[in-house]
Amino acid sequence: MPLLDAQGILRADEPDVVEVFNPKGRSEFVLVCDHASNRIPIGLKQLGLTSAELQGHIAWDLGAAQVARKLAVHLDATLVLSGYSRLVIDCNRPLVSPQSITPVSDGVVVQGNVGLTEAERAQRRDLFFEPYHQVIRQILDARSSQTTQLLSIHSFSPALAQEGADTLRPWHVGMSFKEKPTLADHLYQALHKNEQLCVGYHEPYAIDEEFDYTLIEHALKRQLEHAMVEIRQDQLMTESQTSQWAERLFEALQ
Repeated sequence: MPLLDAQGILRADEPDVVEVFNPKGRSEFVLVCDHASNRIPIGLKQLGLTSAELQGHIAWDLGAAQVARKLAVHLDATLVLSGYSRLVIDCNRPLVSPQSITPVSDGVVVQGNVGLTEAERAQRRDLFFEPYHQVIRQILDARSSQTTQLLSIHSFSPALAQEGADTLRPWHVGMSFKEKPTLADHLYQALHKNEQLCVGYHEPYAIDEEFDYTLIEHALKRQLEHAMVEIRQDQLMTESQTSQWAERLFEALQ
C-alpha cells in the first residue's frame, strides 16, 4: 500500500491538490474554480460523512468545474482548479474565517473537522490551500506584462436548509466584484438581455473580505478586472446544461 505523506493525510498515488488546465492559453482571461472537487484524501476517511453527503453541495460546487473547463476551451484560457473538497479546507475563505475548515455545513456536522488542533489545521493549509494559491500567483506573475482579467466560476444551491425559513433562490445566475466593476457589469448587462434568465447583481453572494479570499488576494491586490460568476446548481445537472452555460458565458464575454 502506498505510504501516506509525512503529515499523514495524502497518499503518494492520490491526485494532485491543484490542476492547471490549458496552461498555454492565449486569452486575456484566467479562470479559477475554487470548489471544483468533492474528493476527500483517503487519510481523512471521508471526514465522517456518507457518500451521499459528499455528493451534495456542501462538499463542492456541483457542475462548476465542467462549465469552467468548457469555457476555458471556448476562450483558450488557462484554468486553475482545486483538487479536493472545500470541506478539507475552503480555498475561497481566509484562513482566519470560521468557514475555512468548517465543523458544520448547511446543518450537516462534519465530524472530521470537529476539534482540530492548530497543527492539524496548519497541515491542511500547507497541503491544500497554499499550493492552490501559489499556482495562481505564479500564473499571474508570468502574465504581469499583459492584460489579464480573472474570472472565478462557482455554483450555488437552489435553497439552503434553514427550518421554517424561505431560502429559495430565484436567480439563475449572479455575478459580483470588489471595487472593480467593469467585467461584472459587462456580464450582467449581456446576460440580462435574455428575458428567460433571472440575473443577480451581488446575488446570491457579494464578495466580502471576511468570507472571500481568491479574488481579493489575486485580483484586487493586483488591480485586475475580475468577476465571480455563480450559477444555480439545478441548471448544471447534465452535460448539455453545462455546455449551454459555458456557451452562454462565452457569448456574454465578447
